[in-house]
Amino acid sequence: MNLYKCFFKRIIDIVISIIALIVSFPILLIVISALKLANKTEGVFFVQERTGKKGRIFKILKLKTMSEKVDYEGNLLPDSERLTRIGKFLRSTSLDEIPQLINVLKGDMSLIGPRPLLPQYLPLYSKDQARRHEVRPGITGWAQVNGRSTSKFSVRFEYDTWYIDHLSFKLDLLIILRTIGKVITSEDVNTEQDPEEIMDFESKS
Repeated sequence: MNLYKCFFKRIIDIVISIIALIVSFPILLIVISALKLANKTEGVFFVQERTGKKGRIFKILKLKTMSEKVDYEGNLLPDSERLTRIGKFLRSTSLDEIPQLINVLKGDMSLIGPRPLLPQYLPLYSKDQARRHEVRPGITGWAQVNGRSTSKFSVRFEYDTWYIDHLSFKLDLLIILRTIGKVITSEDVNTEQDPEEIMDFESKS
């Protein structure tokens, strides 16, 4: 039995999430205040259904990076046109992901794992791709530190299944260190679109 996967990983998730929330709380207050000014009546949090472990649906929390502007027919404008100036900054620094620490504490997510995707994609996964739901989804993961938001989804799925097969404390530590490096350098960041909402399954088997 992999004790780290079955027991210690969850404990580490809880401890680090509590510490991270405490440390980031002053920054979070400043960002929320700025978002209230920028978004006015549109709110500061983005809540959306995502798929978690064993296909369970949960509501992910993020800081709101886009406005709710619509065209003359009442349809939402493209993401690139709704992305606010502060939203672009939050995405480039990954500060919009901080509220997901609450998802980690609730048990919806882990600090590290495959990124949680929209429920509408569930029927489209191949058998191998569906293995990504064998573990809790993560705030960051092996796919994110190997291309982050610039890789095709078929490639990211391969990284996800590789992670599941090789899950260990050493690997998770490596992912955390690489994630910190990518956040600092803003490497492989797509600030114009949310890559988790534009899947194409171009190589689904």
